[in-house]
Amino acid sequence: MPSFREARDLLLAHRTDYATAVAQFAWPEPVPFNWALDWFDAGLAAEYPDRPGLRIVEAATGAEQSLTFGELSRRSNQVANRLRGLGLKRGDHLLLLLGNVPALWETFLAAMKLGVVVIPATTLLTAEELADRLERGRARAIVAGPEQMPRFAGLDTDDVIRIVTGPAAEGWLAHDEAFHEAETFAPDGPTGAEDPLILYFTSGTTAKPKLVRHSHRSYPVGALSTMYWLGLQPGDQHCNVSSPGWAKHAWSSFFAPWNAGATILVINQAPFNARILLEQLEKTGATTLCAPPTVWRMVIQEKLEGRDLRLREVCAAGEPLNPEVIERVKSAWGLTIRDGYGQTETTALMANTPGQPVVPGALGRPLPGYRVRVLDADDQPATEGEVCLELGSHRPAGLMQGYDDGRGRLTGAEGEVYRTGDVAFVDAQGCYTFVGRADDVFKSSGYRISPFELESVLIEHPLVAEAAVVPVPDPVRYMIPKAYVLLTSAATPGREAALDIFRFTNVKLAGFKRLRALEFVSELPKTISGKIRRVQLRRLEHDGVTDDPYRGVSFTQSDFPELKGDAERKPDQTAG
Repeated sequence: MPSFREARDLLLAHRTDYATAVAQFAWPEPVPFNWALDWFDAGLAAEYPDRPGLRIVEAATGAEQSLTFGELSRRSNQVANRLRGLGLKRGDHLLLLLGNVPALWETFLAAMKLGVVVIPATTLLTAEELADRLERGRARAIVAGPEQMPRFAGLDTDDVIRIVTGPAAEGWLAHDEAFHEAETFAPDGPTGAEDPLILYFTSGTTAKPKLVRHSHRSYPVGALSTMYWLGLQPGDQHCNVSSPGWAKHAWSSFFAPWNAGATILVINQAPFNARILLEQLEKTGATTLCAPPTVWRMVIQEKLEGRDLRLREVCAAGEPLNPEVIERVKSAWGLTIRDGYGQTETTALMANTPGQPVVPGALGRPLPGYRVRVLDADDQPATEGEVCLELGSHRPAGLMQGYDDGRGRLTGAEGEVYRTGDVAFVDAQGCYTFVGRADDVFKSSGYRISPFELESVLIEHPLVAEAAVVPVPDPVRYMIPKAYVLLTSAATPGREAALDIFRFTNVKLAGFKRLRALEFVSELPKTISGKIRRVQLRRLEHDGVTDDPYRGVSFTQSDFPELKGDAERKPDQTAG
């Protein structure tokens, strides 16, 4: 097996040669390895001490903070010494509750050096959610911004070390006190490849978020696949639009760029503004960009042509991107947005990789190091079914250790395969196209309907900014597809817009897939990480709730007599 550097260098050398990269790549040996010490310090900081490792730009003011690899190495050593002096030791858990500020990266690196397990958390958590993370996450320390302190009032934190990035306050120590410590750090011993490193709480579309545990191997080493998907090169300026606390932030704002020796570029703004993002991409000279579909849909509402951009790679992740968005960006910039796919439980596992043909709306092909199967409900190979990862001797380094039950016991990543819960279609060329979550796909008149496919057609309409398709009960067809539609700012919700959208989608969709109803809304429910919560809309329909903030003005095809002849054609006349 290769070393970490050898595996990384192979992927860089074959950045646009997918076949060779897949054939020759092997995961590094599962030997004692501490990425922060053995790669960041001994590799990046030693070889490129003066190269910017982190740039944080405040979009509103243009103010910038920049730290070199050498500075980040020394400052994280100081933070590690401070945490050790406060009593934290290998195996202890630390809740990291920061926005995009230098202390986030300094603390994460420091915790890795110490062997402390990090619990990344979004700054949008409620007091109840924080209590859950403290209890099930078994946190011994908290590092938070000053705006978070009031949320801990009334929570049981008496035995928890509390550190704040602002001035010290009652019960809270100042983060900056760390910079009186020594700039060198000596670990207390080797770090095992399977020593725990990260505990992620999933985005919580179920009643209680799952607790995902990753090791010192699974995310740092596993992120080699993410680096390959993003197409990163040493010296790149990589901008990722993602909030701290979520796995995608660790993917693209921590491990993948630093695996490549690239600079992490953060453009801070609240609330998000696509025009300002584009302006800052020009000013900063960003070379690579990754953003979720929600952001890309906002970006294409702006003027894209005529901009002085230095972008070489543009990517999307979180949910598959609609083909209309991909085409709009390609037309303006000559760049193709490349979808990548993975989960909190994994690193990037499938993607459209640099230099390869991109199928719009497709997940792409398995990334180096991942072996993927598509299995039907009977666990048999199929062309359409659940995406699964081979385990055993082919277990990918980027797969989680398992779901932690809150007491350290793990489940969910054992056996012959790991089941992702996502449904995809695989073609003869080995390219995978997303169909939907296993619990999102539904049947209408005996036909399987993929909400994503219908949403991709809807987003092509010039009036539609975003859409979510869910099944609603029907006495004849069992279920029919209904779209919750968020219009662009230039559109007016009403009968005329509904008729235009129905006419547009009727032409684009086979009869059995056609939308039977739509509802104009002012907002779509989303997880904190930005994914549309179709489950919440399904629940509103199932329970017959009409006085909800996510409800709006509804129309059905039967409201429009002029559509009757078209809408009532039988499925076999239009299918295919």
